[in-house]
Amino acid sequence: MRHERLGKLNRRGFLTLGGTAGLAALAPAPLWAMAQPGDDWPTVSAKLRSYVDTRKVPGAMAAIGWGTDAPSFVTAGTIALDSDVPVDADTLWRVYSMTKPITGMAAMMLIGDGKMRLDQPVADFIPEFAEMRVLTDPAITLESVPAKTPITIRHLLTHTAGLGYSIITKGPLLQAYLNQGILPGVVSRQPIPGFEGGADVPPLDEFARRVAALPLIAEPGTKWSYSIGLDVLGRVIEVASGMSFGQFLQTRLFDPLKMTSSFFQVPEAQTDRLATNYAVIGGLLIPIDPGANSIFVDKPAFPFGGAGLVSSARDYDRFLAMLMGGGTLDGTEVMRSDMVDLGTSNLLPEGIDLSSSWIAGQGFGAGGRVGLGDRAGTYGWAGAAGTVAGIDRMRGIRSSGYLQYMPSEMYPFQSEFFNWVYSDLPAMMRLKAAA
Repeated sequence: MRHERLGKLNRRGFLTLGGTAGLAALAPAPLWAMAQPGDDWPTVSAKLRSYVDTRKVPGAMAAIGWGTDAPSFVTAGTIALDSDVPVDADTLWRVYSMTKPITGMAAMMLIGDGKMRLDQPVADFIPEFAEMRVLTDPAITLESVPAKTPITIRHLLTHTAGLGYSIITKGPLLQAYLNQGILPGVVSRQPIPGFEGGADVPPLDEFARRVAALPLIAEPGTKWSYSIGLDVLGRVIEVASGMSFGQFLQTRLFDPLKMTSSFFQVPEAQTDRLATNYAVIGGLLIPIDPGANSIFVDKPAFPFGGAGLVSSARDYDRFLAMLMGGGTLDGTEVMRSDMVDLGTSNLLPEGIDLSSSWIAGQGFGAGGRVGLGDRAGTYGWAGAAGTVAGIDRMRGIRSSGYLQYMPSEMYPFQSEFFNWVYSDLPAMMRLKAAA
């Protein structure tokens, strides 16, 4: 069966948290202690319904909650154009790079366990990273010079390791990545115009070794460049924990949080709740991965820590709620509170070059964007197929939005979603006061 890799179609939108619209963009003041929301988020509901009514997508939904309390689920439409199954809290969505914060927090757990250190060299876990080289001119040559700085765990977490990504990288290094099967995941069983093929993706240990054998696009710790770093981090987690990456997530995160609908491989029995993914071409929705015959039913080369998860709104909201609870949810401590604080803080190396990056003027933590200034306390990321999620620890709110289309920049959903949430806060406060 043919596996089409993530490529040009979603290059810019592979994972942004909505460009300039951070989680706290319109929040007027700290709102924690303003009590529980009802299930009437009028702006969010109207906008989701508009997306469905105008046939931008067949279905969409949001999960919004205060602190660690039960969320409100706002839904519209169905899981596919040719389906009458309504979207609900247990619909399965390809969250793609919303996997990155989960991988990032898994690493923070191990830092809390004393199994690794934030600024520890990656070569301590994967020896092939001991002698990296840096390209002299990434645009035209693979010629390189020895790196001056070792790649660290911090660098992998924050996309500052100098690694590339087949959805971003250009020039000879891109072809080298394709030739070596260093790819970020899968999209469809069908050939899709604009998607770049490549060699088969190897198992995770070999994947990491192949990454280490190729030169870097920049000196580690000097430039933010979206990368394969969170996938490599999956291998580091394996070595540090003594268990496979997938097993670590299952036993340390998914099981304690009762996240029963988060999969790197969707069981065939669960495909009836997997939403279809569409390409937006000429204003039309073209199904590229029908839920009933999804490529996510196939066993992946390995659990892609950067973009491999399928999850439900209910499940992902529990992950966000755990972060809001300082690592604890429903009385179960999943990770240390100081590790949540650290992972949701700005971990970028000092003096990092953010010019022309997606996060200029912002920070970056453990696999997700971190707000600064009036956006302080926010953390989150988004996915290639339109999903977006984040928390606002200062204001005590968490929210996530779900639909399935590519490329994600075709609609402004990711850039506008949090604005809709914040615009509804005054109404939610009035509802509580009247209750």
